[in-house]
Amino acid sequence: MTPEERQEIQTLFERRNGLNELAKILTVENAELYEKLVKDMGETGTKFQQWWDRMAEKYQWEAVENGNWEINFDTCEIFLVA
Repeated sequence: MTPEERQEIQTLFERRNGLNELAKILTVENAELYEKLVKDMGETGTKFQQWWDRMAEKYQWEAVENGNWEINFDTCEIFLVA
């Protein structure tokens, strides 16, 4: 994987984590912000999964039932975790 590909998933990873943290403290009472958060979480989650699907196809990564891939952001290495 290239450093550019790593940067793309790292940005999505950090955004997803930030949105998840915000979701823990945001209440439904702030309806407008809550709706924006829900929409952004959905869009970010979709982009995150699309990145993994695209890279898996490009690099022909192996898959196992109930397994998932993880990334070492420092080395750009991908690991299959079963």
